[in-house]
Amino acid sequence: MALPAASAGADPGTAALLSIEAISLRFGGLKALSDVSFHVRNGELFSIIGPNGAGKTSMLNCISGRYTPSEGRVVFDGQDVTRLKPNRRAAIGIGRTFQNLALFSHMSVLDNIMVGRHHLLKNNFLTGALYWIGGAQKEELEHRRKVEEVIDFLDIQHVRKAAAGTLSYGLRKRVELARAVALEPKLILLDEPMAGMNLEEKEDMARYIVDLNEEWGMTIIMIEHDMGVVMDISHRVMVLDFGRKLVEGEPAEVLADPHVRKAYLGEDDLDEAAPAAMTA
Repeated sequence: MALPAASAGADPGTAALLSIEAISLRFGGLKALSDVSFHVRNGELFSIIGPNGAGKTSMLNCISGRYTPSEGRVVFDGQDVTRLKPNRRAAIGIGRTFQNLALFSHMSVLDNIMVGRHHLLKNNFLTGALYWIGGAQKEELEHRRKVEEVIDFLDIQHVRKAAAGTLSYGLRKRVELARAVALEPKLILLDEPMAGMNLEEKEDMARYIVDLNEEWGMTIIMIEHDMGVVMDISHRVMVLDFGRKLVEGEPAEVLADPHVRKAYLGEDDLDEAAPAAMTA
């Protein structure tokens, strides 16, 4: 699969946009995450890999606010957001997609993407009346303009008026990405953005992700099982193992780790990922 090679990414001296500090997460007697720490620099494309049940999605849920960790802190852009609700985290610049599609099937593609901008509305209970008299139309036009930029970027102009539920799986994944991008996040969390896609769809999605990082300046944390994709486009990779951090580093370093090679990649994935990692 011909994928775009990762750029050098954020300078090692760049300050962390996100810091995960000794996060643990329990569900009754089950410990989903155990004392996990890492940071993501501003401008990085950072991937989290590991087997099913390793705690990858649980970590994204702690970052986005769906889960509150039992221990530890989540620090975003210098602010402790550990106890903030998901809508407050969205408002300060954390967007995400989901492993299972979370679109409004009966709504049009355009309306689904507009939902991603709801937190940017300026009116409130006290200023609403005056706002609607003077600024609503202007703001509506600006939101539409931003959404159209996202639609053009992701090449979904031809389905903009279609109901989301009528689209192919690959297009629905692209619409969900569009909704997250429309939020204009500083950090975007992608939970298996290429799951269930064919080869051509994966290549397209990989290019969109790289362009979001390099051209749109978005910092990205991605969960993805396709090791060829991960090793080609990531700046750094972290491996989780039963809720614990096993290893973290640049793709070639992670790929060379004997524990990772033996337990998590498998011979077939290694054959596909190694040449790409060596040339990245």
